[in-house]
Amino acid sequence: MDAHEVNRMRAALGMFVADVFASMPRKDQRAKGDCYLRGLMLDGRRKSIQPMAQRLPDGDMQALQQFVSQSPWQWTPVRRRIAERLVEVVRPEVWVIDDVSFPKCGRASVGVARQYCGALGKRANCQVAVSVHAATDTASCPLEWELFLPEEWADDTQRRKAAGVPDEVGHVTKPRLAVGLLDRLAGWLPSVPVIVADCGYGRSVGFRLALEERGWSYVVAVEPKEIARPTGAEPHQPPYKGLGPPTLPRYREPARPLRDLIDSDTRFEDITWREGSKGSMTSRFAVLEVRPSGKEASRAAQEHAGGRSRWDGVLPVRTLLVEQPAKATEPTAYWMTNLPATTPIADLVRWAKMRWRIEHDYRELKHGLGLDHFEGRTWRGWHHHVTLVTAAQAFLTLRRYDPKARTAA
Repeated sequence: MDAHEVNRMRAALGMFVADVFASMPRKDQRAKGDCYLRGLMLDGRRKSIQPMAQRLPDGDMQALQQFVSQSPWQWTPVRRRIAERLVEVVRPEVWVIDDVSFPKCGRASVGVARQYCGALGKRANCQVAVSVHAATDTASCPLEWELFLPEEWADDTQRRKAAGVPDEVGHVTKPRLAVGLLDRLAGWLPSVPVIVADCGYGRSVGFRLALEERGWSYVVAVEPKEIARPTGAEPHQPPYKGLGPPTLPRYREPARPLRDLIDSDTRFEDITWREGSKGSMTSRFAVLEVRPSGKEASRAAQEHAGGRSRWDGVLPVRTLLVEQPAKATEPTAYWMTNLPATTPIADLVRWAKMRWRIEHDYRELKHGLGLDHFEGRTWRGWHHHVTLVTAAQAFLTLRRYDPKARTAA
C-alpha cells in the first residue's frame, strides 16, 4: 500500500502496536516496532532495513537495525498476543502445519544448509522454518514459527556462536518441531482444532502418534506406499511349542500399501469442498477403515496395551480418505485421520483441502511483507523479523475480518 493508505491507518496501527507489543518494556522499542510494521506494509520491492528506512519519514536505519538484530526484547509474548487476537476473529476450523524455505548465499546465516528448498523446488542453500497457521475456508494467518536447525549445525561451535544460537537449541526433526509448536499454542489458546498437514509430516507415524497421545484430531496426507491392513483382518495366536516365550499374535496376511487396498468395491462419491473463482472445486472421494501397520504402529499398540506380553496383536483402526478424480485411473491423494469413519465425508474433504489456504499467507508474507527479505544472520534477528512480519500480516488480517478493527482508523 502507498504512504497515504498507511498514514490513514496510523491510529488503528498505534492501538494494535500498544496491545501486541505491550510486553516490550520500553516505549522507544514499541515506537520502533510501529515504524518497522509501517515499513513492511509500504509499497517497495525490498523490505530489508535500509530501503524501508529510506521510504519512511521517521526511518532511522541504525535504530531499526539495532531493534531487530540486537535489542533483547522477547518475541514469544508478542507472538502469543498476536495468536490470541487472531483466533478470536478468524475462529479457525483447522491448524495447518507446514514449512517454508528462504534461499540464501554463503554459510553464515543461522540455520542455512544445503537441503530441499520448496521455494526453488530442489536442493539448494537455504533456511527452513516450520510454521502453524489458523485457517478456515476464507481466512488464514500464521500463529507460531520455529527455525529448523540442520544436523550440521548441532556441533559447529564456531557457526553457532557467530549466529547467536542458544546453547539449549539443537537439531530437532521437523515433525518434532511441529509438535513443540502445537504444544506451545495449546498452552496459549482455549482449544485445539483439527490438525492438518501434508505428507512431509503425515508420513511420520511418530508424529501422528504424538497428536493422538495429546487427544488431538488430525487429517494429514500420507503416501500411497504406507502399509496397512483391511479393518476386517484379525490376528491369530500360533500354538505354543513349549520352547522359549510364547509367540506373539500375528496377522496371517502381510500388510499392503494403501494403494493396494483400493479395489473395484471401493465406493467413490462426488464432493464439492468450496466455490472457487473458476467454479466449484469438486472431485471424487472415498472413506474406508484400515489398520496402519509397520514397526512404529506395532510398538505403539504394544505400549498402549501395557507391554509386549499383554498385547493381543490387534492394530488400531484409523480412517483413510482417498481422492480419485473422475478422469483418473487410480487414486491421486490419500489422507489418514483419527476421526471416526462416520464423520461426514464433506467435512473430512474440506479440512484436508484447507491446507492449501495457507498459500495465500505465504504469498502475502513473502511478496507483500518481505518475510524472506531479512539480510541479518543471527538467531535473534531472524526471530525478531519473522515476529514483526507476522504482526504486520495479523494487523491486515484483523482489518479484513474484524469490523471493530476496520472502524478504528
